[in-house]
Amino acid sequence: MNRRRSRRISHSQRRGAPSEGQWRQRDKEQWQGEGKAQVRQADEEEQKPRQHEEDTVPKGTCQTMCPAQELRDREAQNRLHHFEMLPGTEKDRRPKGDPSRAVKEYSRPAAGKDSTKPSDLRPPPVLLKTVNYLINDIAAAPSLYPWTEVYTFVFDRLRAVKQDMIIQRMSGLDCVVILERTVRFLIYASYRLCGEPLRLYDPRINDIHLQEYLSWLLDCYMTKTGPHPNQEEFQSLSLLYNLGSARAMQHTMQLPLRLRSTPNIKLALFINQAFLERNPVRLLRLAQKLNFLQTCALHSHLMTCRQDLLLIYSHGYSSRNCRFPLDRLAKLLFLDASLTAQLCRSCGVEVNKDNQVVFSKAAFTEPGQGTLHCKLYHSIASEKQRDLTVKNIVQSCVETNKK
Repeated sequence: MNRRRSRRISHSQRRGAPSEGQWRQRDKEQWQGEGKAQVRQADEEEQKPRQHEEDTVPKGTCQTMCPAQELRDREAQNRLHHFEMLPGTEKDRRPKGDPSRAVKEYSRPAAGKDSTKPSDLRPPPVLLKTVNYLINDIAAAPSLYPWTEVYTFVFDRLRAVKQDMIIQRMSGLDCVVILERTVRFLIYASYRLCGEPLRLYDPRINDIHLQEYLSWLLDCYMTKTGPHPNQEEFQSLSLLYNLGSARAMQHTMQLPLRLRSTPNIKLALFINQAFLERNPVRLLRLAQKLNFLQTCALHSHLMTCRQDLLLIYSHGYSSRNCRFPLDRLAKLLFLDASLTAQLCRSCGVEVNKDNQVVFSKAAFTEPGQGTLHCKLYHSIASEKQRDLTVKNIVQSCVETNKK
């Protein structure tokens, strides 16, 4: 056996065949060469679709807020909004559109409709100009029409702006500026229109779109195309608006330490912590340090927080002989005495004729739907608004936090 094996080896060596080590080296070099060629080929194939995508992404050429063809169509179909009509023609049987005031309306994608025509798409500078017009000249301007109608018009036109941005795969600083102003507007609208009838304002639809804009904006911040001087503001607004959300909290904790240590984000983290710990007294105290727009983002959680405070006190001070001063409770809730008494009675908490609160864990009940009007309890936010106009709030909310 050994003799045969040695003969075979010596025979191959006599024929000049490479040794086992040489074969391994040759295989390794061949594999590396093939690997490099495959990587090169993969890179080239990957770059081709990218280049092709960049070439095929539509670029808008429309230099007006509303494409000319759409304006003509809506004029013929009598579908102009009164904000878009040429002054003096509003009462005509078929009003004329004002090219300087008409804004492209949102339309759902439909079969057979080409939504990528460059002549119907507005480039980034025109989109930014459109957003500024909607905020400054429509939302912020004094109007004879109710603000619910103003909101409906601006909301629809902002959806059309978003549609143009998505089709053109817009990114960069112009994209960030548009998203920031849109988020501010929707947060302010969620506060101002709170409690309006559903046929005039749907808070759920506003919330869905606000969450989408916020998510897109935070993603833009992550791409580091900055600088982004307003990132601190919007990271804190996201956490306050989504108070108690594990996802929002995780996103905030993954921010760089430099950003997490800024005053606005630290304050938002403290408020979120108080909410998770069910410490409504601390939460309401910290809320006094927020600026107006931050309070607008938080306001939907304040009613729940106040009810939670009454629930906790109904257990902690539940005694026949225990009386809690109404004015003291009003200070803890940051409400006046009459609203505090109204809130107590809505939750089944007794307020006697001596303005003393009688807590009882057996008497506390959750208020029925529609019994509490959130707008009546907006004192924390309304005190901060003072002389701020819609334009100040949406364009740049630079108010500093109260210490």
